[in-house]
Amino acid sequence: MTTVRAYAAASATSPLEPTTIDRREVGPRDVLIDIAYAGICHSDIHTIRGEWGEVAYPLTVGHEIVGTVAEVGSDVTRHAVGDRVGVGCMVNSCRECENCLAGEEQYCLEGNVGTYANVDRDGSITQGGYSQKVVVDEDFVLRVPEAIPYEKAAPLLCAGITTYSPLHHWNAGPGKKVAVVGLGGLGHMAVKIAHAMGAEVTVLSQSLRKKDDGLAMGADHYYATSDPETFRALKNGFDLIVNTVSAPLDLKQYLGLLSLDGTMVNVGAPPEPLPIQVFTLFSNRRSFAGSSIGGIRETQEMLDFCAEHGIAPEVELIDAAQINEAYERVLASDVRYRFVIDAATI
Repeated sequence: MTTVRAYAAASATSPLEPTTIDRREVGPRDVLIDIAYAGICHSDIHTIRGEWGEVAYPLTVGHEIVGTVAEVGSDVTRHAVGDRVGVGCMVNSCRECENCLAGEEQYCLEGNVGTYANVDRDGSITQGGYSQKVVVDEDFVLRVPEAIPYEKAAPLLCAGITTYSPLHHWNAGPGKKVAVVGLGGLGHMAVKIAHAMGAEVTVLSQSLRKKDDGLAMGADHYYATSDPETFRALKNGFDLIVNTVSAPLDLKQYLGLLSLDGTMVNVGAPPEPLPIQVFTLFSNRRSFAGSSIGGIRETQEMLDFCAEHGIAPEVELIDAAQINEAYERVLASDVRYRFVIDAATI
């Protein structure tokens, strides 16, 4: 084991504090990464505060990781020392089920291994990227193109792929009308990616406070959902709706915005079940679906797409000592649009 500096919480109600954690020694298929930047995701907060179930403490979170390869195992062929790489939301899977073999490791039938708070195949508890270093199997290490600014790359490993995957799967592109619900960490990435894919993009947000930002990011239209006229004006208007918010919504209103064979995809994680009136789906043969991150192959495709189209998240770079303050700002929706930790300050 190698001991590295990290930030961790001792309990669900404790702040994150400086500590040390152990990383396994580099095995034949492993890559040791010197972490440069780690993004803060809302999922980090839910998990570390025990809101999504019991976890083992102390816990280090963070599944938006970029850094430089420091060492590789004897059997590693995909990465070399000095490469700029990233690690996202998962670090292992069974690799044998039909979903894994199809490149959809996020839907592993045995359950993928999350980057933190999960039991890895060797029985250890995974610890995340708010740390100096991480050791990951080469199959779950991604190449970060040089065209993506280093300090902005980390959120692509979660927010980027979480929005790219449904847009790609449901064929957002020229001739398609796409609505993005919410303009936060996920929503602003959905807007940028859908615009680059060639879709006509509309933002549906509670207010017009971020309208200028949304239009600058590539949205063609921006509406306030607090205005009842919005739902009348846009009825039957979209091929695809990507809901990026966690707050409960009146799904009947939003499903009514779908055109024939339209789909609403949820990537936000609401705290309570969302009721659906099935008759709303009958009309126009509408669908309601969910989507979770993406497989390794698709995540690499997303990174390459973002590099080709000049897409990067909007970030606020912070020191590690500001993590707890950043958490409170995330909960207050006071970030434009993603926090990234400078790992040199850990």
